[in-house]
Amino acid sequence: MDDPESNEGTERRSRALSNWQVMRFIAARWVQRPQRFFAMIGFMLAGTLCDLSIPWAAGGLIEAVSRPAQVTTQAWRAWAMLSLLYLGFYALRTVGFRLMNTFAARNMEELTNAAFAKVQSFSSDWYADTFAGATVRRVSRAMQGYDAASDAIFLMLGPSLIVLFGLAVSMSLRWPLAGLFCGAVVVLFMSYNLVVAARFIRPVNLKSNALDTQIGASLADAIGGNAVVKSFGAEDRETARFARVTAAWRSATIRTWNTFAWAGVGQNALLMLLQAGLTGMLVWAWAHGRATPGDVGFAITSFMLMSGYMRNFSETARQLQRGLDDVLDVAAYMKTEPEVADAPDAPAFHPPADGPRGGIVFDRVSFRYRGAPTPLYDRFSLQIAPGERVALVGPTGAGKSTFVKLIQRLYDLEGGRILIDGTDIAGVTQSSLRQAIALVPQDPALFHRSLAENIAYGQPDATMDEIIAAARRARAHDFILRLPKGYDTPVGERGVKLSGGERQRVAIARAFLADAPILVLDEATSSLDVETERQVQAASEALMAGRTTIIIAHRLSTIRTADRILVFQEGRVIEEGGHGELVARGGAYARLNALTGA
Repeated sequence: MDDPESNEGTERRSRALSNWQVMRFIAARWVQRPQRFFAMIGFMLAGTLCDLSIPWAAGGLIEAVSRPAQVTTQAWRAWAMLSLLYLGFYALRTVGFRLMNTFAARNMEELTNAAFAKVQSFSSDWYADTFAGATVRRVSRAMQGYDAASDAIFLMLGPSLIVLFGLAVSMSLRWPLAGLFCGAVVVLFMSYNLVVAARFIRPVNLKSNALDTQIGASLADAIGGNAVVKSFGAEDRETARFARVTAAWRSATIRTWNTFAWAGVGQNALLMLLQAGLTGMLVWAWAHGRATPGDVGFAITSFMLMSGYMRNFSETARQLQRGLDDVLDVAAYMKTEPEVADAPDAPAFHPPADGPRGGIVFDRVSFRYRGAPTPLYDRFSLQIAPGERVALVGPTGAGKSTFVKLIQRLYDLEGGRILIDGTDIAGVTQSSLRQAIALVPQDPALFHRSLAENIAYGQPDATMDEIIAAARRARAHDFILRLPKGYDTPVGERGVKLSGGERQRVAIARAFLADAPILVLDEATSSLDVETERQVQAASEALMAGRTTIIIAHRLSTIRTADRILVFQEGRVIEEGGHGELVARGGAYARLNALTGA
């Protein structure tokens, strides 16, 4: 199970991806806009070629000024060429940066949207096992990771490779031995960085990222449960608990940074080797009359240019590896298949336009929860007629809530099928199926949006008059008008600004407005006072008319008028019938009725 300390499921999938696979995932975003991509690359490449040509121009200028007789001709031409190359380098890179800004921002937006859409497709089990704060941290970190990796490749790594190998080739045209030496050092330098990044930097990065994710998970856990924290006066305890998480992150991050520092020692050694070897060769060639002052100027300028790129390579390698590791979790999300998926080309579910709607059939259904040793439902069959009001009662864990989850297709079956209006729900899209089922849960979850937006969630194009009408029918209109901004009042995270009864009435109003053929009431009036409960029950009678209604109830007084009561026990219906009939029978329902005083 994912928890703040491990989140093992996601981390295991992430560790299975190599740097190359993550790089391909990022590169797939680049080719989605080929025109802008190649335009950006063109300007960056042109600017890099200007940079690569600077040693030739510098060598030409030194050669010219070493001949005073030609200072007014060749020297000024060489000066102009050098100045134009610098101007071209800065101008072309500036245009490339501007193109890259738009390109990167759009790709980051699409990456985040795709990650959110993917997470939305995961099953209820995935959400039950995953901390929301950890997921938020992973997705937000991937945005910055994409930016860091792209900058490292386009702004540093790509130009570095072109300049370093380009100068090695240029050197070979004048002094083959010096060019070969530079090329060998560059290859050794690149190989060293690749090995260090893969073998040493990546493991410590992943460890610090996992602990960074724990920070997000721990924050969300404590802040989301702030009411409980305050009720037990546990602020200091939670602060200490969070401090342990940040202390672990600090230790891992220091190890990560120290690994970068040790990697820099090897890079500096190779840089010193290049400096000593190249300049030594040029001094020897000059001393033996085999190199002109222009040649020396070319070589020194080449080394300064190469050393500048190589000095930045440590930071570039760190930035690239950090970026790849930050994108890693989202790349793993995108490769994870949802446990409950729509069939290929699945059509939308459409209730019958004419005639009765909302008929439900369980046909030899078998189902078990993940990790459970035995099925909860074993070849379970049941029929609910269109428009029938059916109450589900029984002890906790008997299968009542599972019944509702299965008709919503929050889980897939092991065997059998579920039909709604004659349609196998496994063959239609999940979103269209769930739009045909209005749910009023025992503990409604509201969004941190306005009351009007929460009520209209099941029908976002509803007019204000329709929203108000639904609120009136749910007996929510009066308390809404007493709020500072009325229907525009934000309700807080999960509706924390409202009382339990107010949240439930908003959820009931949402169900009124959704106007679905199947209605599920899961202890829908449990948080209401007696007077309001009576009002809502009266309104619910109108809502249930002509709709199939499933009522999950522990308070048996709320289901006396149900057409049929099903008594569940261990995934089976052990009794069914009307209230009076079941009480008279003297079985399990009668005992429950006596215990509740209904």
